[in-house]
Amino acid sequence: MSRVSPPRCAIGAAIALLLASCSSEAPSAPPPPEVNIVTVRAQTVPNVIELPGRVQAYRTSEVRARVDGIVERRLFDEGSFVRAGTALFRIDPRQLIANANAARAQLARAQATAANARQVVARYQPLLADQAIGRQEYDAAVAAQRTAEADVQAAQANLESARLNLGYASVTAPISGRARRAEVTEGALVSAAQGTLLTTIEQIDRVYVNFGQSSSDLLATRRDMGSGRISAPRLERVEVQLILEDGSAYPVVGHLDFLDLSIDEATGTAALRAEFPNPNAALLPGQFVRARIFAGNRADGMLIPQRAVRLTADNASVMVLDAKNVATPRPIKLGAMVAGQWAVLDGLKPGDRVIVDGLQKVQPGQPVRIAPPKGTASTPPAKR
Repeated sequence: MSRVSPPRCAIGAAIALLLASCSSEAPSAPPPPEVNIVTVRAQTVPNVIELPGRVQAYRTSEVRARVDGIVERRLFDEGSFVRAGTALFRIDPRQLIANANAARAQLARAQATAANARQVVARYQPLLADQAIGRQEYDAAVAAQRTAEADVQAAQANLESARLNLGYASVTAPISGRARRAEVTEGALVSAAQGTLLTTIEQIDRVYVNFGQSSSDLLATRRDMGSGRISAPRLERVEVQLILEDGSAYPVVGHLDFLDLSIDEATGTAALRAEFPNPNAALLPGQFVRARIFAGNRADGMLIPQRAVRLTADNASVMVLDAKNVATPRPIKLGAMVAGQWAVLDGLKPGDRVIVDGLQKVQPGQPVRIAPPKGTASTPPAKR
C-alpha cells in the first residue's frame, strides 16, 4: 500500500508562513507617561506653627463652704449667668445665730468687768496719794483693769467672727460668670474645714487656649530667629487662628499672651497661651482645638501644591525629577498649609522639579515626559 505525499505547494506555503512569523518585529514599548511639574523656588512665606490645644476659661472661681452646716436652699439656676454678689446657696443659720448671740453676751460680760475694774482704779488713786493703801494693791487693781479691757477686745473679736460666719450662711458668687451645676443638694452637710465644693463659676466672654511646643522645635525656631531666617513680631502681636474639631476656622483671631521660659520635665514641652474674644460663647472650657500660630515670616520658605504630596501615617513624600527626567521619591518634612499649599521645612531645595499631576501613572525610577505649560501648543514633528 503506497503513501500519498503532500502537495509541494502546501509545504511551500507553510514554510513561508513560518518565516514571516519569525521575521516580524516585537511590539514597541509605550511612551513615557506625561506629567505636570512645578519648580521649587525660595520665597517669603508665613512661618505658621500648628499645635493642639485646650480651651480654658478666662477666670474660674470654685465656690466652697466657709462654715459648717446643712444646705437649706439652692438659689440659682444651674448653667445660668450670675453676677458677683448674687446669693447661690443658703446654709441653715440657726446654729450660727446662736453662736453670735453667745459672743454678744460674752462681750457684754467683759465690758461690765472692765467697767468695774476702771471704777476700782479710780477709787484707789486718791487713797494711794494719801498712803491709805499700799502701792502693791494699787498696781494689782491697774493690772486687773488692763486684763478686763483685753477681755473686752477678745470678746469683740469673737463677736465679729460670729457675725462673719453668720454672713457666710448666705453663699454668694465671688465673680460674674456662668455657673456650672451644683455639687450639693438641699439637706447636704457641708464643712468649712474640708472646703466642700458647692459649684464653679467661669467667665468665658474671653478665653485662653493652652498648648505646648516641643523643646526641639522651640530651639530650632529660636535659632532661626537669631540667624534672621525668621522675622518675628513681639509676643503680644503674634496672631493665632483656631481650627475647631469639625475642621472649621474660628472667625476671631487671637494673640499670644504668655510663653513659659522653662521646659516641663514630664512632657518636654514649653507652655504657650493665647487669648481670644468669645462674645457668643462658641468656645467652651475643655474644648479641643488646633492653634495656628503666625510667628513671623520665613525668608527662604518653599511652597508646593497640596496634590503633589503623598501622605502616609508616618511621613510625607513627593516625586522629584533628575536631570534625565527620571522620577525618584523623596521624603519631606511638612509645615503648615498656606493658601492651599504645603510649606516644606526640609527635604527639598530651590530648583528641584516636583511632579504635580500624573502621579498615578508614574513608577519610581521610570522616565517621564514633561507636559508643556497650559496654553502652549506642542511643536508637531517635522515631516520626512
